[in-house]
Parts: sequence; C-alpha cells; structure tokens
Amino acid sequence: MAFKRGFYLICGLCSLALGLLGIPLPILPTVPFILLAAFCFARSSDRLHNWLMTHPWFSEGLNDWAQNRGIRKGLKKKAYIVSGLSFAVSIAIVPLIWVKVMLLCFALGLGFFLKQIPELDD
Repeated sequence: MAFKRGFYLICGLCSLALGLLGIPLPILPTVPFILLAAFCFARSSDRLHNWLMTHPWFSEGLNDWAQNRGIRKGLKKKAYIVSGLSFAVSIAIVPLIWVKVMLLCFALGLGFFLKQIPELDD
C-alpha cells in the first residue's frame, strides 16, 4: 500500500513538473500532464490533490474535465492562442529546416487534439 502511494506521488510530482515546464515550452503539452498529476495525487496525497484542484491556474479546467469531460470555449481559445504563439516563435527561431517541419507537425497535431475535446459553454 505504501509503495503504491509512493509510486503515485512520484508520478504526480513528475507530471506536475512536466506540466509546468509545458507552459513556456511548445513541444511539451501542459494539460495531459496536469490531468495525470491530478489522477496520481487523488491516489496518493489528499493535500496535494486538494491544492491542485483549488489552484487558481488549474482548478477551473480540472473541475470541468472531472465533471463534464470537456473544457470551456474561452480556455480552449486561450490554448489555441498560447500554443500557436509559442510554436510560431519556436519555428521562427530554430535554424534547421527539419526541426521547423517537426515543430509544425507537432503544432498541427496539438491543434487536431484540441479540436477533438468537447467544448463547454462559458
């Protein structure tokens, strides 16, 4: 039991760290890692789970996902804008063509993924 809780705690902390890194980095997605962190914290630490579920940056999206399996239109629009700008800057800065193509493919993949997520009214 303690091993399982420790495993979930370590996975949750790593997922949270990757999700936070994903905010400024275009290649790393934020939302899946934050969702995974919430899942892991729910199984390992009530205190961290409550902190994440009430955090001003993540609580709205996490609660919408937990209750309705969707995200609000405004949040989805912000995700498109921030990820689009982040990828655009990265593509503009990178000197290698193959990396630019790879970043563009990741951006398109993320766009298609976001499009598949059900929208909730604001």
